[in-house]
Amino acid sequence: MKQLLKALIHTAQHLEEADIIIQNGKVVDVFSLEVFDADVAIKDGYIVGIGAYKEGKKIIDAAGKYVMPGFIDGHIHIESTMVTPSEFSRALLRHGVTTVVTDPHEIANVAGTKGIQYMLDDGENAEIDIMVKLPSCVPATPFEQNGSTLTADDLRPFLKHHNVIGLAEVMDYPAVLKADDGMLDKIMMATDRNMKVDGHAAGLSDEALNVYSIASIRNDHEAVTAIEAKSRARRGIHVLVREGSAAKDLIAILPSITERNSTRFSFCTDDKHLDELVEEGTVNFAAQLAIKHGLDPLIAIQMATINNAVCHQLNDKGAVAPGYAADLLIVEDLQKLHPTVIIKDGKVVDANTLQTKRAAIPASVKQSINMKKVYKESLRIPLQDGQKAMLIEALPGKLITNKVVEKVKINNGFFEAEAKRDQLKIAVCERHHATGSIGVGIVKGLNLKNGAIASTVAHDSHNLVVAGTNDEDMLIAIEEIEQMQGGLIVVDQGKILASVPLCVGGIMSDKPYEEVVKELHHLNEQLSVVAEGSQNIFMILSFLCLPVIPHVKLTDKGLFDVDSFQHIDVEYEG
Repeated sequence: MKQLLKALIHTAQHLEEADIIIQNGKVVDVFSLEVFDADVAIKDGYIVGIGAYKEGKKIIDAAGKYVMPGFIDGHIHIESTMVTPSEFSRALLRHGVTTVVTDPHEIANVAGTKGIQYMLDDGENAEIDIMVKLPSCVPATPFEQNGSTLTADDLRPFLKHHNVIGLAEVMDYPAVLKADDGMLDKIMMATDRNMKVDGHAAGLSDEALNVYSIASIRNDHEAVTAIEAKSRARRGIHVLVREGSAAKDLIAILPSITERNSTRFSFCTDDKHLDELVEEGTVNFAAQLAIKHGLDPLIAIQMATINNAVCHQLNDKGAVAPGYAADLLIVEDLQKLHPTVIIKDGKVVDANTLQTKRAAIPASVKQSINMKKVYKESLRIPLQDGQKAMLIEALPGKLITNKVVEKVKINNGFFEAEAKRDQLKIAVCERHHATGSIGVGIVKGLNLKNGAIASTVAHDSHNLVVAGTNDEDMLIAIEEIEQMQGGLIVVDQGKILASVPLCVGGIMSDKPYEEVVKELHHLNEQLSVVAEGSQNIFMILSFLCLPVIPHVKLTDKGLFDVDSFQHIDVEYEG
């Protein structure tokens, strides 16, 4: 390290030749929100100087273009892209995202410590920097069955890994409010090492936010309104402004961001499907969207770079400044932010021709579907004639759902789906330990007109979730997913229209991302046969099982009221 430091110091003073000099560019200063003309000198993966530099092994003429930091995504679940970390990095780098902060709690809920270790191993092959926060809530709550349970003792050995930087989103807020010993052990495991703890404060009151901040949970990505964002910022909680596939909160939060408080806001993705990621990217897209809706481009860039670096203590990332990592982009336009040159670790990369190695996938991770046979009787919802029912209402662009009470169709004492009234059957089948546990409910808002869809991507326990207009297609979907060891599927009139196999924990593919994108495009084409609208129905479906997001969800144990944090009956007694 001393020799490296000497080389950097010497190059900064023109005593050694730089590896790369970017000349004639306009440097984007994320600290003072300015743009100025200067050369940028790079040596051994670091920026060593800004000013006038003429001698270098490689000269890049920026010709009046802008030199800015590589984008940093402040919170993303790689598993939600449905490809492995190495493939994820190939797909994302082309958009100029050079670093992500990820929480592997999806694979951890399926495969425990083996899943986390696999993500770390494959992340070593990535072209971007994949920084990991350890899953804090596996399972997310005690109200569902998942594949593993992780304590502080299970997580502690991973703290030695050089890419592990903290504790990921604390979803079990009742455990925090009750000062549960197990939860506090995990939080203090991180804070005792001066590591950051991420929040998950969906729907929490201001008083509960006070408790989160006291517990050193100092960032959160669950604000969905400008008022909620301000409330967090006032309590010292860094606001990660989320713009993903299912949750699109940026435009609603934007009015709360000003030049005075912008350093307390960053962009993140949380969850994004691969086809959208390949087309749009992640936080680069969020920055572009914010600019389009009136945010100062320099503030948008600041939120997508240095703010995330500061939030997560990535002390050498996020800026064009001496001593910072040479993760840089050259862009022509600060409105569009499309990189014409990408520099990662001080080397120019062609993101379109990258080939990466892959880590070996443990056999137990590839064989994760273990469930009892599901029969038609298991999908029945008994209801009396004239009885009203509690429905889950899915909302476009939101993870939050509504509790809706409606009259439903009853046939021989059981609920019968009616697509024309937007009342569908939904079931969550436990698929980790073959317990046979199945929760059944009624959902609206999916815009499914016929057939059935099913998935083993079902946050966070990733049981098998299926929704449909009839039991027969639902059963076919369940059986086929079990046969292919997880994935997504569309069924109509007894025929499988399309599927995407996800054999890695039932949530990721082992194929190159280009092949998975083709499979997803075919799935979406066939989805149009059974559904209306352009919303990402599979992403919405996956979050209907998450019992830490208001207001009502479905687990393998039944309908769950998030507001009262207890299971409730589909039959409405009010």
